[in-house]
Amino acid sequence: MVEVEINDDTVTVNVLGGHRLLALRQQVVIDRAAITEIATAEVDLRPPWVRAPGTFIPGVIAAGVYRGKGRKEFWDTTFGGSAVRIDLDGPDFTRLVVDVDDLDGVLNALSSQAAGR
Repeated sequence: MVEVEINDDTVTVNVLGGHRLLALRQQVVIDRAAITEIATAEVDLRPPWVRAPGTFIPGVIAAGVYRGKGRKEFWDTTFGGSAVRIDLDGPDFTRLVVDVDDLDGVLNALSSQAAGR
């Protein structure tokens, strides 16, 4: 689970609790201008196949950085249907998939921020 903080120019994803150990990261900061799409993550969505570093237990959890051809993604999800997918056109990551406590609230906040660009 993560907490999402939205500022004027950045979005900060703070990894909470034991997931910090599993994801091997405390936070991810992205430029708001790099966001290309925001949506509910599809339940059958899976990370790229190269995990570097992080944790993956099929169907249970994906936490950490994952790489594929031309992709670098940060995941922290238990595949329970409460994850947001943030597609990016930035230098650090191409996608974030993270579980959030208030999915609709985060989607609305990020969508309104993206519309305000």
